[in-house]
Amino acid sequence: QVQLVESGGGLVQAGGSLRLSCAASGSIFSINAMAWYRQTPGKQRELVASITTGGTTNYANAVKGRFTISRDNAKNTVYLQMNSLKPEDTSVYYCNADVRTVAGRDYLYNYWGQGTQVTVSS
Repeated sequence: QVQLVESGGGLVQAGGSLRLSCAASGSIFSINAMAWYRQTPGKQRELVASITTGGTTNYANAVKGRFTISRDNAKNTVYLQMNSLKPEDTSVYYCNADVRTVAGRDYLYNYWGQGTQVTVSS
């Protein structure tokens, strides 16, 4: 079994910064892409940013230039540095990872974290 545990959410004023972390643990052989999504009530979950094992990144237009995704492969951890936060960034942020487990190395399994709340006040 694999678990993704997010941390770092909270309440911040507009213009402020937060750093989210997501650590993967369990029976992990390797991790391919990792990503951050967000979801607000009544809306679909949307991709915020993703990063490959080699460090290639992709960002939603709404966060380009403000958010930075990074990862530490040795720690099986992905980060999201969020700067210049806006009230519209308020959401629950979810970590996502494509994982090859020790028992199932030939397959990629997709896992989600439990989510962490980010609230940006105006």
